[in-house]
Amino acid sequence: MLPTLRRKLEALAERREELERLLSDPGVIGDADRFRRYSREFSQLEPVAVALAAEARAREDLATAEAMRADPDLRELADEEIAAANARLQQLEAELLAHLIPKDARDDGDIYLEVRAGTGGDEAAIFAGDLFRMYSRYAERQGWRVEIESASPGEHGGFKEVIARIEGRGAYSQLKFESGTHRVQRVPETESQGRIHTSAATVAIIPVEAEGEPIEINASDLRVDTFRSSGAGGQHVNKTDSAIRITHLPSGVVVESQTERSQHANRDKAMKRLRAMLAEAQAAKAAAAQAATRKLQVGSGDRSQRIRTYNFPQGRITDHRVEGLTLYDLPSVMTGELDGLVARLQQEHQADELARLTSAD
Repeated sequence: MLPTLRRKLEALAERREELERLLSDPGVIGDADRFRRYSREFSQLEPVAVALAAEARAREDLATAEAMRADPDLRELADEEIAAANARLQQLEAELLAHLIPKDARDDGDIYLEVRAGTGGDEAAIFAGDLFRMYSRYAERQGWRVEIESASPGEHGGFKEVIARIEGRGAYSQLKFESGTHRVQRVPETESQGRIHTSAATVAIIPVEAEGEPIEINASDLRVDTFRSSGAGGQHVNKTDSAIRITHLPSGVVVESQTERSQHANRDKAMKRLRAMLAEAQAAKAAAAQAATRKLQVGSGDRSQRIRTYNFPQGRITDHRVEGLTLYDLPSVMTGELDGLVARLQQEHQADELARLTSAD
């Protein structure tokens, strides 16, 4: 490990010791906000301390085993223990380096999921519906809450567009690599001659704006329109102009909300999503400027990039951003079993960040 990286780890360990002292300080204990903030930071640094302690023990084991080699009767055993200690040290070094990767403050937060039909007409809308169902089932498996905020059904099923809020710890960290164009190859139900068609849908994962970091929006930059709701909500939605459409004039971003009974509630929902979209646009611009070569392009906002192909005739799903990432378990994936894909994409992201970290130092 590079000396600069070792010093960073030592600084983290020292900060943890400082926090341990602060958390026993009566002044901090009596300040609920500081105590909560320090406790959160302490818990985040705890794995670093545990890994450093394990590394120290592994080094002691290695030194003991190397000393044993002086005894001819113990040399074979010593060689085995040396190999085991070196393997353990390599594992711990990778673990320690992973702790140096900057944490995305949005990882634990909620998200907005946007799925839109792309090229392919009715089949694209049906596929958009399949993708939304896939993500919804995955969210259910995680114990997350899914709430549709707006939807435009396709004429033959699925959605032309569907936007939902997903609430649950770690939602953004698990799904942030899903933004982009998803392509499907299959025989549509409406195809009489059995020909395989290629259609597409776009997915956008937008983190809900973090508390304490509000995006300032000038009221004069907004155009607010009301219209009659057509979605869920009973007969009331068809009697009043309770639905809200907000256009942010400088950026051209448009958001709608029509799921609530009152205009006020729909406006509140629409403003929250507008802030999230503007915050994501800012983050995307910064991320693109800092890391234009990242394969996964997290936060780049590039929804035109084809990231994945779902080939139904062969039961194959391929992620084009990661070499060799092809699974032959498409039916399970479409029912929400995304763990294999999510884990592989997170590993790839971690590898990219580690490469960047070591090259920078």
